[in-house]
This record gives sequence, structure tokens and C-alpha cells, in this order.
Amino acid sequence: MIIRSGGCLCGAVRYTVNDAPLRVGVCHCADCRKESGSAFVTFAVWPRHAFSHTGDVKHFNGRGFCPDCGSRLFNVEEETVEVRVGSLDMAPTDLEPTYELWTKRREGWLEPLPGKDQFVEDRTG
Repeated sequence: MIIRSGGCLCGAVRYTVNDAPLRVGVCHCADCRKESGSAFVTFAVWPRHAFSHTGDVKHFNGRGFCPDCGSRLFNVEEETVEVRVGSLDMAPTDLEPTYELWTKRREGWLEPLPGKDQFVEDRTG
């Protein structure tokens, strides 16, 4: 079993996810850009039962973040949890995105991920 750990910049919030993610993606939507302060966000989705965390987490529109340092960490849904790949402790070199979302908002200087599914807006199906 693969166990990955991660957390916020100050260390007040910690989490683990078990086994392989269901999927890994890149999002270029306006919300992801605003929350990250970057041109896109890379995320991975695990089943909810594979996730646990410690520490106080604040939420804004379902997005979980550390109230002390402001690090954006995860979105917990009923059946899944979406983790910001950059918040994992070790560089996740084996977590390769298989799709991109909101490509209509991708910066012109960014190339599409070669051979990966492209969605103009949200993923379907």
C-alpha cells in the first residue's frame, strides 16, 4: 500500500492519502488560478475513505486551507477528496496528469499536455 503524506506550509495541518489516486488532472479555471496565485493547479483525487487529516482546517466554497498560513490543501466531498499535489511532502514524480480542465483559460504560452485528454470546461463522465 502506498501512503502519501502532506500538509500546509506552517505544519499545523497534516494529511495522508492511501493507495493510488483515482485520477490526476490540471485545471486552468478562474477559481483555481485565483486560489493558487498561479496559471493552473495540479490535483489528484482519492476515495474519501483513503484520506485522513489532523489540525484545524477552514473552508471557503468547499476549499480547505490552513487558517494560520493560508496554504490551500484539499477539497473534501462526500465520496472523494481532491488534494493539491503541491502540498504533498515528497515530489510526486509518479503522479502524472491524464487530463486538463478549462483549457479555454489556459495561458497562450503554455502548451497542452501531449497525449492527455483536454476539456474546454469541466470534465464530463
